[in-house]
Amino acid sequence: MALSLTNTLTGEREPFEPQDPDSVLLYFCGLTVNDDAHLGHARAWVHVDVMHRWLEHVGYSVRHVENFTDVNEKIVARAGTADLGDAESAVALHYISSVIEDMRSLNLKRADVYPRVSEHVPEIIDLIEAVLEGEHAYESDGSVYFDVDSFPDYGSLSGQDLDEMESQGPEDERAEKRNPQDFALWKAGPVEEEAIAQHRDADPEHVEPGGQTWDSPWGEGRPGWHIECSAMSMAHLDESIDLHVGGQDLVFPHHENEIAQSEAATGEQFAKYWLHVNLLETEGEKMSTSLQNFFTVKNAIDEVGPNPVRMFLLSAQYRQSQTYSQRTIDEAIERWDRLERGYDRAVEAADSPDAYTKETAHALRQTIEEQIDAFRAAMNDDFNTREALSALFELVGAVNEHIDGRDRYDYEGLREAIETFETFGNGVMGFTFADRSPDGSVGLAEELVAELLEVREREREAGNYETADGIRERIAELGVEVQDTDDGPEFRF
Repeated sequence: MALSLTNTLTGEREPFEPQDPDSVLLYFCGLTVNDDAHLGHARAWVHVDVMHRWLEHVGYSVRHVENFTDVNEKIVARAGTADLGDAESAVALHYISSVIEDMRSLNLKRADVYPRVSEHVPEIIDLIEAVLEGEHAYESDGSVYFDVDSFPDYGSLSGQDLDEMESQGPEDERAEKRNPQDFALWKAGPVEEEAIAQHRDADPEHVEPGGQTWDSPWGEGRPGWHIECSAMSMAHLDESIDLHVGGQDLVFPHHENEIAQSEAATGEQFAKYWLHVNLLETEGEKMSTSLQNFFTVKNAIDEVGPNPVRMFLLSAQYRQSQTYSQRTIDEAIERWDRLERGYDRAVEAADSPDAYTKETAHALRQTIEEQIDAFRAAMNDDFNTREALSALFELVGAVNEHIDGRDRYDYEGLREAIETFETFGNGVMGFTFADRSPDGSVGLAEELVAELLEVREREREAGNYETADGIRERIAELGVEVQDTDDGPEFRF
């Protein structure tokens, strides 16, 4: 089964056929860096990460570009608050650092480049000039607006008729525009104080007024929001790319406008496939910084760890809606625990003296073969991570049944199961199983934890319960789960 995708542009399921049969050009619309990333952002990150991993797994070379929007009125509004710095650039740097930390904690593959708006203003100006030369835009009082009437296909991505669209941009733009639906490619001057005030919780002192500005052929000003992704995609990929991914909330106006301005400038199709990750909801609303109903990536990692977070986010296919709640997080923790235990049991059994070369478990080997096929079919079915995970859990069940039902193990079957867990669970889904490398690092860690638990037991026996509890809490902070049983404490990483 070849890979097929649901293309937002056509509304159809289509076979994936990149321009170059050996490589894929992938652009992902990244964050506006005005706050810490939340799980809604992480949902898109993790799904794009798995898309990247699967494309490489099936043999493509992937060039992956993900931007940072570091020029925006929301960033300007944070200047001078919470020790973030007095300038738009300082706030952006603070949150770029935060976002990169979150990306690494979630075990995301690195993009090839992470371009920023502030370093691509020359490319943005060149692109605007190309749109103007094609008579698809016009200058008005030092600003430049795209003329939507000049682009017949406008509305094709979002499925809207131009006459039914709402006005774009703030109220103060309307007097400058020919059509209420026209959108800004370049805005004259700094950000208006009214626009900043909409995103500001307090009135800080000593801040950079209006944010950064740059010289242009139309006067001093700032890039419009939509033009940035077109310019950075063309700068680091090509005028026409294979795969453009973003959140569902970006279909209109952002991605609609990207198509219009890009194709107006080049005459080429901007992106062949458009994929949109559905929103993460909480209490019936999308998780959003502006709604203040979000759970940050950092909090999630601190509370449950990266593997349960990935398990939660991948438990629904990227186009499906997903709800965040304590129940769904608890389910993800349990599911990760089951997957990890299945992997650990396979490793322990294969590395035991009870695993034999001539022992053959036909049921185990057949299940492995069937679930490899099921995993591949699920991922080729529009990156269906939910069904792909089901295949891994079927494999866990087969491993458990094999180990529980005998005292002589099928070594080759267990080795194949371990390789399947590592190829698909780690290599594609991005989970991190315990490192059982030959250098003995895990064995040493286990010995150290065992020693600490012996000290804890001695403290408990001596009645020093506060000290004993402190040791357990510290062990837990290091990512080790401790369970007290009738036979003494047990632990697992």
